[in-house]
Amino acid sequence: MAPFRNLYRLLGVLTLVLTAGIAQAEQKISDGKYEIHYNAFNSSFITPEVAQQYNITRSQYRALVNVAVLRLEEDGSKTPVRAQVSGEAANLLQQAQQLEFKQIDEGTALYYIGSFRFTEDEKLTINLQVQPDANADPYDIQFEQTFYVD
Repeated sequence: MAPFRNLYRLLGVLTLVLTAGIAQAEQKISDGKYEIHYNAFNSSFITPEVAQQYNITRSQYRALVNVAVLRLEEDGSKTPVRAQVSGEAANLLQQAQQLEFKQIDEGTALYYIGSFRFTEDEKLTINLQVQPDANADPYDIQFEQTFYVD
């Protein structure tokens, strides 16, 4: 149970972010084979302990993108799968920051975290390429979100 303590903290924070209305409602795409969940939130929402464990920089001017990929099984269950994840965050002037994703593997949970900088009240377009199958084209995901300094 101890190895999952920080994961539960991070998931608890993500749940709070989503239910508090700070982030957009659940964001996902599904094609019947895979389900890809994604969201973005201010890095200061995670605890200092979780940030330290996963070497994540917390700042009121830094946000995180979280991506999780699930394979949809024939029996209706969902299995976390590894994927190649890349992307960028671009402002209205098309100034883009490349996102470098870290894989976080907690056994029963597998997700990817990337970070980027923002300024107060900045609307960013986030473009993701998620490729769970090396023999297939990646999924292209794009969403916009406005970030605020907390």
